[in-house]
Amino acid sequence: MDLSVIKRQVEILSQRLGKAQEYLDLPKLRAKISDLEQTAAQPEFWEDADTAQRTMQVLNEYKTYVEQYQRWRKTIENVEAIAELLELEPDPGLIAEATEEIEQLTHQLDRWELEQLLSGTYDAKDAVLTINAGAGGTDAQDWAEMLLRMYTRFCEARGYKVQIADISEGDEAGLKSATILVHGRYAYGYLIAEKGTHRLVRISPFNANGKRQTSFAGIEVMPLIDEEVQLDIDPKELDISTTRSGGKGGQNVNKVETAVRITHIPTGISVRCSQERSQLQNRDRAMQLLKAKLMVIAQEQRAQEIADIRGDIVEAAWGNQIRNYVFHPYQMVKDLRTGTETTNIQDVMDGDLDLFIQDYLRQQNQPV
Repeated sequence: MDLSVIKRQVEILSQRLGKAQEYLDLPKLRAKISDLEQTAAQPEFWEDADTAQRTMQVLNEYKTYVEQYQRWRKTIENVEAIAELLELEPDPGLIAEATEEIEQLTHQLDRWELEQLLSGTYDAKDAVLTINAGAGGTDAQDWAEMLLRMYTRFCEARGYKVQIADISEGDEAGLKSATILVHGRYAYGYLIAEKGTHRLVRISPFNANGKRQTSFAGIEVMPLIDEEVQLDIDPKELDISTTRSGGKGGQNVNKVETAVRITHIPTGISVRCSQERSQLQNRDRAMQLLKAKLMVIAQEQRAQEIADIRGDIVEAAWGNQIRNYVFHPYQMVKDLRTGTETTNIQDVMDGDLDLFIQDYLRQQNQPV
Protein backbone atom coordinates (compact mmCIF):
# COMPACT_ATOMS: atom_id res chain seq x y z
CA MET A 1 0.00 0.00 0.00
CA ASP A 2 1.72 3.20 -1.17
CA LEU A 3 1.21 6.73 0.17
CA SER A 4 -1.53 7.67 -2.31
CA VAL A 5 -3.54 4.56 -1.38
CA ILE A 6 -3.05 5.27 2.33
CA LYS A 7 -4.39 8.80 1.88
CA ARG A 8 -7.37 7.58 -0.09
CA GLN A 9 -8.17 4.93 2.52
CA VAL A 10 -7.92 7.51 5.30
CA GLU A 11 -10.37 9.71 3.42
CA ILE A 12 -12.84 6.84 3.01
CA LEU A 13 -12.53 5.79 6.66
CA SER A 14 -12.98 9.40 7.82
CA GLN A 15 -16.22 9.61 5.87
CA ARG A 16 -17.45 6.34 7.37
CA LEU A 17 -16.47 7.50 10.84
CA GLY A 18 -18.38 10.73 10.29
CA LYS A 19 -21.51 8.74 9.49
CA ALA A 20 -20.95 6.61 12.59
CA GLN A 21 -20.62 9.75 14.71
CA GLU A 22 -23.86 11.10 13.28
CA TYR A 23 -25.63 7.79 13.88
CA LEU A 24 -24.40 7.51 17.48
CA ASP A 25 -25.32 11.16 18.25
CA LEU A 26 -22.44 11.48 20.71
CA PRO A 27 -23.68 14.63 22.55
CA LYS A 28 -27.00 12.90 23.28
CA LEU A 29 -25.19 9.69 24.23
CA ARG A 30 -22.90 11.52 26.67
CA ALA A 31 -25.93 13.24 28.22
CA LYS A 32 -27.57 9.84 28.77
CA ILE A 33 -24.38 8.55 30.38
CA SER A 34 -24.32 11.54 32.74
CA ASP A 35 -27.96 11.01 33.76
CA LEU A 36 -27.44 7.30 34.41
CA GLU A 37 -24.28 7.95 36.42
CA GLN A 38 -26.21 10.37 38.61
CA THR A 39 -28.93 7.78 39.08
CA ALA A 40 -26.36 5.12 39.99
CA ALA A 41 -24.79 7.46 42.56
CA GLN A 42 -28.01 7.70 44.61
CA PRO A 43 -27.89 5.92 48.02
CA GLU A 44 -31.04 3.87 47.31
CA PHE A 45 -29.88 2.77 43.85
CA TRP A 46 -29.07 -0.85 44.82
CA GLU A 47 -32.21 -1.40 46.89
CA ASP A 48 -33.77 -2.94 43.77
CA ALA A 49 -30.90 -5.15 42.62
CA ASP A 50 -32.51 -6.34 39.37
CA THR A 51 -33.35 -2.81 38.20
CA ALA A 52 -29.91 -1.60 39.25
CA GLN A 53 -28.17 -4.34 37.27
CA ARG A 54 -30.18 -3.53 34.15
CA THR A 55 -29.38 0.17 34.55
CA MET A 56 -25.66 -0.57 34.90
CA GLN A 57 -25.82 -2.80 31.84
CA VAL A 58 -27.28 0.05 29.77
CA LEU A 59 -24.75 2.50 31.21
CA ASN A 60 -21.81 0.25 30.34
CA GLU A 61 -23.23 -0.26 26.85
CA TYR A 62 -23.42 3.50 26.25
CA LYS A 63 -19.87 3.96 27.55
CA THR A 64 -18.65 1.21 25.23
CA TYR A 65 -20.08 3.05 22.22
CA VAL A 66 -18.28 6.28 23.16
CA GLU A 67 -14.99 4.55 23.95
CA GLN A 68 -15.18 2.60 20.69
CA TYR A 69 -15.67 5.78 18.67
CA GLN A 70 -12.76 7.44 20.48
CA ARG A 71 -10.49 4.49 19.59
CA TRP A 72 -11.54 4.74 15.95
CA ARG A 73 -10.84 8.49 15.89
CA LYS A 74 -7.41 7.94 17.48
CA THR A 75 -6.57 5.35 14.81
CA ILE A 76 -7.49 7.80 12.03
CA GLU A 77 -5.35 10.52 13.62
CA ASN A 78 -2.41 8.12 13.97
CA VAL A 79 -2.58 7.07 10.31
CA GLU A 80 -2.87 10.72 9.25
CA ALA A 81 0.29 11.48 11.24
CA ILE A 82 2.08 8.56 9.58
CA ALA A 83 1.02 9.85 6.15
CA GLU A 84 2.56 13.24 6.94
CA LEU A 85 5.84 11.56 7.89
CA LEU A 86 5.81 9.49 4.70
CA GLU A 87 5.52 12.63 2.63
CA LEU A 88 8.85 13.71 4.07
CA GLU A 89 10.60 10.36 3.73
CA PRO A 90 9.46 6.88 2.61
CA ASP A 91 9.67 4.27 5.36
CA PRO A 92 8.61 0.62 4.80
CA GLY A 93 8.06 0.19 8.53
CA LEU A 94 5.67 3.12 8.72
CA ILE A 95 3.85 1.94 5.59
CA ALA A 96 3.36 -1.49 7.15
CA GLU A 97 2.09 0.10 10.37
CA ALA A 98 -0.39 2.31 8.50
CA THR A 99 -1.56 -0.61 6.37
CA GLU A 100 -2.23 -2.76 9.43
CA GLU A 101 -4.14 -0.01 11.23
CA ILE A 102 -6.24 0.72 8.14
CA GLU A 103 -7.12 -2.95 7.72
CA GLN A 104 -8.06 -3.34 11.39
CA LEU A 105 -10.23 -0.20 11.39
CA THR A 106 -11.91 -1.23 8.14
CA HIS A 107 -12.78 -4.62 9.67
CA GLN A 108 -14.10 -3.00 12.86
CA LEU A 109 -16.27 -0.53 10.93
CA ASP A 110 -17.54 -3.33 8.68
CA ARG A 111 -18.68 -5.28 11.72
CA TRP A 112 -20.19 -2.23 13.41
CA GLU A 113 -22.11 -1.19 10.30
CA LEU A 114 -23.40 -4.75 9.94
CA GLU A 115 -24.63 -4.71 13.52
CA GLN A 116 -26.72 -1.65 12.74
CA LEU A 117 -28.80 -3.94 10.52
CA LEU A 118 -29.59 -6.03 13.60
CA SER A 119 -32.51 -3.98 14.87
CA GLY A 120 -35.05 -6.76 15.41
CA THR A 121 -36.77 -7.19 18.77
CA TYR A 122 -34.49 -10.06 19.80
CA ASP A 123 -31.40 -9.53 17.64
CA ALA A 124 -29.20 -8.43 20.55
CA LYS A 125 -30.20 -11.44 22.67
CA ASP A 126 -28.39 -14.67 23.40
CA ALA A 127 -29.39 -17.54 21.13
CA VAL A 128 -30.55 -21.13 21.34
CA LEU A 129 -29.30 -23.14 18.36
CA THR A 130 -30.56 -26.67 17.75
CA ILE A 131 -29.14 -29.10 15.19
CA ASN A 132 -31.28 -32.04 14.05
CA ALA A 133 -29.95 -34.80 11.79
CA GLY A 134 -32.23 -35.18 8.77
CA ALA A 135 -32.41 -37.54 5.81
CA GLY A 136 -29.26 -39.56 5.21
CA GLY A 137 -28.99 -42.08 8.02
CA THR A 138 -25.60 -42.36 9.73
CA ASP A 139 -24.09 -39.81 7.33
CA ALA A 140 -26.70 -37.26 8.40
CA GLN A 141 -25.90 -37.87 12.06
CA ASP A 142 -22.20 -37.45 11.33
CA TRP A 143 -23.06 -34.25 9.41
CA ALA A 144 -24.95 -32.94 12.46
CA GLU A 145 -21.83 -33.42 14.58
CA MET A 146 -19.72 -31.60 11.98
CA LEU A 147 -22.15 -28.67 12.07
CA LEU A 148 -21.98 -28.57 15.86
CA ARG A 149 -18.21 -28.20 15.62
CA MET A 150 -18.58 -25.52 12.92
CA TYR A 151 -21.00 -23.39 14.92
CA THR A 152 -19.03 -23.82 18.14
CA ARG A 153 -15.91 -22.51 16.40
CA PHE A 154 -17.82 -19.64 14.79
CA CYS A 155 -19.22 -18.54 18.13
CA GLU A 156 -15.95 -18.87 20.01
CA ALA A 157 -14.14 -16.84 17.32
CA ARG A 158 -16.60 -13.99 17.96
CA GLY A 159 -15.97 -14.17 21.68
CA TYR A 160 -19.32 -15.81 22.46
CA LYS A 161 -19.69 -18.33 25.27
CA VAL A 162 -21.12 -21.68 24.14
CA GLN A 163 -22.96 -23.96 26.56
CA ILE A 164 -24.34 -27.38 25.62
CA ALA A 165 -27.94 -27.82 26.80
CA ASP A 166 -28.68 -31.22 25.28
CA ILE A 167 -27.08 -33.85 23.05
CA SER A 168 -28.58 -37.05 21.67
CA GLU A 169 -25.85 -39.28 20.27
CA GLY A 170 -26.23 -41.15 16.98
CA ASP A 171 -26.77 -44.89 16.74
CA GLU A 172 -23.40 -45.58 15.07
CA ALA A 173 -21.71 -42.18 14.84
CA GLY A 174 -22.40 -38.50 15.12
CA LEU A 175 -25.47 -36.92 16.69
CA LYS A 176 -29.21 -37.23 16.30
CA SER A 177 -29.61 -33.75 17.75
CA ALA A 178 -27.84 -31.13 19.82
CA THR A 179 -28.91 -27.88 21.46
CA ILE A 180 -26.43 -25.17 22.45
CA LEU A 181 -26.90 -21.88 24.27
CA VAL A 182 -24.86 -19.04 22.78
CA HIS A 183 -24.21 -16.13 25.12
CA GLY A 184 -23.06 -12.85 23.58
CA ARG A 185 -24.37 -9.57 22.18
CA TYR A 186 -26.15 -10.07 18.82
CA ALA A 187 -25.80 -13.84 19.03
CA TYR A 188 -29.39 -14.32 17.85
CA GLY A 189 -29.13 -11.58 15.22
CA TYR A 190 -26.19 -13.29 13.56
CA LEU A 191 -27.21 -16.92 13.97
CA ILE A 192 -30.75 -16.45 12.65
CA ALA A 193 -29.09 -16.40 9.21
CA GLU A 194 -28.31 -20.10 9.72
CA LYS A 195 -31.90 -21.24 10.26
CA GLY A 196 -32.94 -23.86 7.74
CA THR A 197 -31.72 -27.06 6.08
CA HIS A 198 -28.03 -27.64 5.31
CA ARG A 199 -27.11 -30.21 2.63
CA LEU A 200 -23.84 -32.15 2.47
CA VAL A 201 -22.49 -34.03 -0.58
CA ARG A 202 -19.38 -36.19 -0.07
CA ILE A 203 -17.87 -39.65 -0.40
CA SER A 204 -19.42 -41.46 2.53
CA PRO A 205 -16.91 -42.77 5.12
CA PHE A 206 -19.63 -45.21 6.18
CA ASN A 207 -20.10 -46.78 2.74
CA ALA A 208 -17.82 -49.74 2.05
CA ASN A 209 -18.06 -49.10 -1.70
CA GLY A 210 -16.93 -45.48 -1.36
CA LYS A 211 -20.07 -44.09 -2.96
CA ARG A 212 -21.13 -40.47 -2.90
CA GLN A 213 -23.77 -39.69 -0.27
CA THR A 214 -26.13 -36.75 0.18
CA SER A 215 -27.27 -35.99 3.71
CA PHE A 216 -29.15 -33.23 5.50
CA ALA A 217 -29.37 -31.48 8.86
CA GLY A 218 -31.87 -28.89 10.09
CA ILE A 219 -30.92 -25.81 12.10
CA GLU A 220 -33.38 -24.11 14.44
CA VAL A 221 -32.47 -20.76 16.03
CA MET A 222 -34.41 -19.02 18.78
CA PRO A 223 -33.59 -16.06 21.06
CA LEU A 224 -32.90 -16.83 24.70
CA ILE A 225 -35.38 -14.65 26.57
CA ASP A 226 -34.30 -12.98 29.82
CA GLU A 227 -35.32 -14.90 32.90
CA GLU A 228 -37.18 -11.89 34.33
CA VAL A 229 -39.60 -11.91 31.40
CA GLN A 230 -42.91 -13.22 32.67
CA LEU A 231 -45.02 -15.64 30.64
CA ASP A 232 -47.99 -17.40 32.17
CA ILE A 233 -48.02 -21.07 31.20
CA ASP A 234 -50.77 -23.31 32.51
CA PRO A 235 -49.10 -26.37 34.12
CA LYS A 236 -51.98 -28.47 32.79
CA GLU A 237 -50.77 -27.67 29.25
CA LEU A 238 -47.34 -29.20 29.91
CA ASP A 239 -46.27 -32.81 29.48
CA ILE A 240 -43.09 -33.29 31.53
CA SER A 241 -41.06 -36.50 31.37
CA THR A 242 -37.63 -37.56 32.61
CA THR A 243 -35.04 -39.97 31.20
CA ARG A 244 -31.44 -40.92 31.73
CA SER A 245 -29.14 -38.48 30.04
CA GLY A 246 -26.74 -41.09 28.68
CA GLY A 247 -23.30 -40.45 27.21
CA LYS A 248 -20.39 -39.03 29.17
CA GLY A 249 -20.87 -37.43 32.53
CA GLY A 250 -20.42 -40.00 35.27
CA GLN A 251 -22.74 -42.27 37.20
CA ASN A 252 -25.23 -39.59 38.21
CA VAL A 253 -25.82 -38.61 34.58
CA ASN A 254 -26.02 -42.18 33.28
CA LYS A 255 -27.92 -43.97 36.06
CA VAL A 256 -30.32 -41.31 37.39
CA GLU A 257 -33.16 -39.81 35.38
CA THR A 258 -31.74 -36.28 35.21
CA ALA A 259 -32.73 -35.39 31.62
CA VAL A 260 -36.00 -33.48 31.32
CA ARG A 261 -38.30 -33.12 28.31
CA ILE A 262 -41.15 -30.62 28.38
CA THR A 263 -43.85 -30.54 25.70
CA HIS A 264 -46.32 -27.67 25.38
CA ILE A 265 -49.43 -29.60 24.41
CA PRO A 266 -51.39 -26.83 22.60
CA THR A 267 -48.55 -26.03 20.19
CA GLY A 268 -46.68 -29.33 20.17
CA ILE A 269 -43.43 -27.51 20.91
CA SER A 270 -40.99 -29.75 22.78
CA VAL A 271 -37.66 -29.02 24.45
CA ARG A 272 -35.15 -31.26 26.21
CA CYS A 273 -32.27 -30.50 28.53
CA SER A 274 -29.81 -33.11 29.77
CA GLN A 275 -26.46 -31.46 30.43
CA GLU A 276 -27.02 -30.16 33.98
CA ARG A 277 -26.20 -32.54 36.82
CA SER A 278 -29.58 -32.51 38.53
CA GLN A 279 -33.15 -33.02 37.35
CA LEU A 280 -34.19 -29.71 38.93
CA GLN A 281 -31.49 -27.78 37.05
CA ASN A 282 -32.43 -29.45 33.77
CA ARG A 283 -36.11 -28.70 34.39
CA ASP A 284 -35.39 -25.01 35.03
CA ARG A 285 -33.26 -24.79 31.89
CA ALA A 286 -35.86 -26.63 29.80
CA MET A 287 -38.57 -24.22 31.00
CA GLN A 288 -36.38 -21.29 29.98
CA LEU A 289 -35.95 -22.78 26.51
CA LEU A 290 -39.68 -23.45 26.20
CA LYS A 291 -40.48 -19.94 27.35
CA ALA A 292 -38.12 -18.54 24.70
CA LYS A 293 -40.00 -20.35 21.96
CA LEU A 294 -43.46 -19.51 23.25
CA MET A 295 -42.59 -15.87 23.92
CA VAL A 296 -41.61 -15.22 20.33
CA ILE A 297 -44.80 -16.82 19.06
CA ALA A 298 -46.89 -14.87 21.57
CA GLN A 299 -45.21 -11.63 20.53
CA GLU A 300 -45.94 -12.29 16.88
CA GLN A 301 -49.59 -13.11 17.73
CA ARG A 302 -50.13 -14.85 14.44
CA ALA A 303 -50.17 -18.63 14.43
CA GLN A 304 -49.38 -18.80 10.71
CA GLU A 305 -45.98 -17.25 11.39
CA ILE A 306 -44.83 -20.13 13.59
CA ALA A 307 -43.26 -21.69 10.51
CA ASP A 308 -41.20 -18.52 10.00
CA ILE A 309 -40.07 -18.44 13.61
CA ARG A 310 -39.30 -22.10 14.17
CA GLY A 311 -36.56 -23.63 12.08
CA ASP A 312 -37.53 -27.25 12.78
CA ILE A 313 -40.87 -26.93 10.97
CA VAL A 314 -39.12 -27.41 7.62
CA GLU A 315 -38.22 -31.02 6.86
CA ALA A 316 -34.46 -31.52 6.58
CA ALA A 317 -34.54 -33.22 3.19
CA TRP A 318 -34.42 -32.64 -0.57
CA GLY A 319 -35.74 -29.35 -1.89
CA ASN A 320 -35.64 -27.43 1.39
CA GLN A 321 -31.96 -26.60 1.80
CA ILE A 322 -30.64 -23.07 2.28
CA ARG A 323 -26.99 -24.00 1.75
CA ASN A 324 -25.06 -26.74 -0.04
CA TYR A 325 -21.70 -28.06 1.14
CA VAL A 326 -20.06 -30.08 -1.63
CA PHE A 327 -16.93 -32.07 -0.74
CA HIS A 328 -16.96 -34.23 -3.89
CA PRO A 329 -16.57 -34.25 -6.91
CA TYR A 330 -15.47 -30.61 -6.37
CA GLN A 331 -15.26 -28.41 -3.29
CA MET A 332 -17.73 -25.56 -2.80
CA VAL A 333 -20.09 -24.08 -0.26
CA LYS A 334 -22.99 -22.14 -1.78
CA ASP A 335 -25.84 -20.29 -0.09
CA LEU A 336 -28.95 -20.72 -2.21
CA ARG A 337 -30.66 -17.61 -0.82
CA THR A 338 -27.98 -15.08 -1.70
CA GLY A 339 -25.89 -16.92 -4.28
CA THR A 340 -22.80 -16.41 -2.11
CA GLU A 341 -20.23 -19.16 -2.61
CA THR A 342 -16.67 -20.10 -1.75
CA THR A 343 -14.25 -22.93 -2.49
CA ASN A 344 -12.53 -22.50 0.91
CA ILE A 345 -14.60 -25.31 2.37
CA GLN A 346 -12.16 -26.11 5.19
CA ASP A 347 -12.31 -22.51 6.45
CA VAL A 348 -16.10 -22.70 6.47
CA MET A 349 -16.10 -25.95 8.42
CA ASP A 350 -13.69 -24.31 10.86
CA GLY A 351 -16.32 -21.65 11.57
CA ASP A 352 -15.61 -18.92 9.01
CA LEU A 353 -19.25 -18.04 8.22
CA ASP A 354 -18.93 -14.25 8.11
CA LEU A 355 -19.29 -13.97 4.32
CA PHE A 356 -22.54 -15.95 4.26
CA ILE A 357 -24.07 -14.23 7.27
CA GLN A 358 -23.13 -10.72 6.14
CA ASP A 359 -24.59 -11.21 2.65
CA TYR A 360 -27.77 -12.70 4.10
CA LEU A 361 -28.27 -9.81 6.52
CA ARG A 362 -27.67 -7.23 3.81
CA GLN A 363 -30.13 -9.01 1.53
CA GLN A 364 -32.76 -9.05 4.28
CA ASN A 365 -32.34 -5.31 4.83
CA GLN A 366 -32.56 -4.24 1.20
CA PRO A 367 -35.48 -1.90 0.43
CA VAL A 368 -38.45 -3.75 -1.02
